Parts: sequence; C-alpha cells; structure tokens
Amino acid sequence: MSLDRSAEPVAPASAAVVTGRVPLWRRLARDRFALVGAVVVVAYALVALAAPLITRALGVDPYTYDLDALGPTGAPAGPLGGVSAEHWFGVEPLTGRDLFAIVVMGSRTSLLVGIGATVVSMLVGTVLGLVAGYFGGWVDWVVARLIDVLIGLPALVFMIAVGAVAPDWFPRLLLLVLVIGLFGWSSIARVVRGQTMALRASGFVRASRALGASHAHVLFRQVLPNLASTVVVFTTISIPGAIGAEAALSFLGVGVPPPTPSWGRSIGDAVTWFAVDPVYLLFPGLALFGVTLAFNAFGDGLRDALDPRGGSSRRRRRGGAR
Repeated sequence: MSLDRSAEPVAPASAAVVTGRVPLWRRLARDRFALVGAVVVVAYALVALAAPLITRALGVDPYTYDLDALGPTGAPAGPLGGVSAEHWFGVEPLTGRDLFAIVVMGSRTSLLVGIGATVVSMLVGTVLGLVAGYFGGWVDWVVARLIDVLIGLPALVFMIAVGAVAPDWFPRLLLLVLVIGLFGWSSIARVVRGQTMALRASGFVRASRALGASHAHVLFRQVLPNLASTVVVFTTISIPGAIGAEAALSFLGVGVPPPTPSWGRSIGDAVTWFAVDPVYLLFPGLALFGVTLAFNAFGDGLRDALDPRGGSSRRRRRGGAR
C-alpha cells in the first residue's frame, strides 16, 4: 500500500505554496516593490495593446513627418526638444516625427520581442533540461556540452552577425525573437537539468517507473509540475534581458528597420544629438528603464512568494546584516 501511495503524482511545489496557509497573491502583496512592479508591467502591456488607439485618439502618428517643428539645422525648434501642446515629448530630429507616438508604439516592439524571445528560450531550455536531467547518459552529455558552448559564446556578437546577414525578406521581428530566444535558453536549461536530476532520484519517480509509468507520464505529469514555479519565476526575470537585447541590437543598427518605432533605435539615434537635444534620449530611455525595473521587481517578488521557506529575500538579507 505504501508503494501505491508513493506512485501517485505529487502536488507541484508551487501548488503546495499557493494552497498553504497564506495564498500566493497575499504573499506577493506583502512585497510593495513587487506589487508596484506588477502594476507597472500591466500598465505597459495595456499601453502596448492599445497603442494604435491611443495615438489615433490623440491625433499623433509615429510615421508622419513634421518639418515645421524643426529648426534650420534639423534639430527640434523650441525648448526641451520641441515639447509643446501638440508634441508632448517633443519631436525626432531631422524628421519631426512625434516622440510620444514613437515611445507608445515602440512599447509594442519591445514587449513583443522581449516576451516572444523569452517564450522561445523557456520552451527550448525547459525541454532540453528535462530530457538531459531525466535520461542522463549521452543525452545529458550532449546537452551539457551545448550549454557550455552557448555560455562561452559572445552572444551579442553572434546576434549582430545573424542580424547583419539575414535576408531582407525575412520578417525582422520574427528574426529578433528567434535569434534572442535561441541564444538565451542555456541558463534555464542548466537550472531545469539540475532540478530534474534531483527529482529523478525521488521516491515517487522511482515508484512510478516500477509500476510501469511511461517516461512521458513521469516527465510531464510528475517532474514538470514540480518545476513550474522555477520556470515561471525564471520567465519573469528573463524578459528584461530579452527587451534589453532587442534595444541593444536596434541601437547597433541590426534590430527593427526604420521607420518602425523602437526604443533601442531611438536611443541609438539620440546619442548623436545628445549635445543639441538631450530630451530625445530622455523619454525612450525612461521607458526602457521603467519596464526593465518593473519586470525585475515583479520577478524578485514572485520568487520570494514561491519560496517555501517563506519571507522576502530582502528581509532575510537585512536580518543577516544585523
């Protein structure tokens, strides 16, 4: 009878925390920094989804040139980069395009690439980590060597190279999602591989195999649910890195092509105009900084809320310091 009970699928680690005495959402709400981060992330997502409606309602367009808003040298006319009632964030040098519309529409590019690339890296890394950690042997050796090679590669250099040689007919956003995602799966694969190796030696997995459960059943019905919290937290803290990678590639000129709005390309263009128009760098930079900080804060709070030991890591660090 004890063997039969041990063969039953155990509840996921995340579910054990959520269904404990304190629900997950209450544990997360205790961390005000994480709560603010979650609110900001939702706000960014809503702006990205409604970006065309917002720009249309305000009568601004990221693609329309307004040469009347420029001075003789091509710099924005007026103070603060051309900030006015018509152009809330000023205008882009040389083109006069509305910077508010560029920032709002650019949120779609950054979030689409960041979330899409993270989904790709999480899927590839989780599957490879599961397979390597569970089966071991030559499968584990191959995956481990792939992880070592990928970690040792200068990823940004290879991303630039791929972006530079990619054919023009290939959709640029899809290319960025695939390139950033396929260069970013090694970290989650290493974590999943290690935890899967530990779960493989647990009693419920050995009992399931002894009772004839298939490898697929053990992997996806017993092992994977116990890794759900790890994968979820890793996803939230990986999105800022993917957004930053898209901004870096656009900054270097191999990201989304103009005139598609992009925070990274706006920041790259602003560098040459900083001495004349520092405001042009301010708003795209603040938008990128805000979404990165919000995702990091939310991911850190989610990790603490799912920690079975309880309590915030920041509180534990402060306690240790005392």
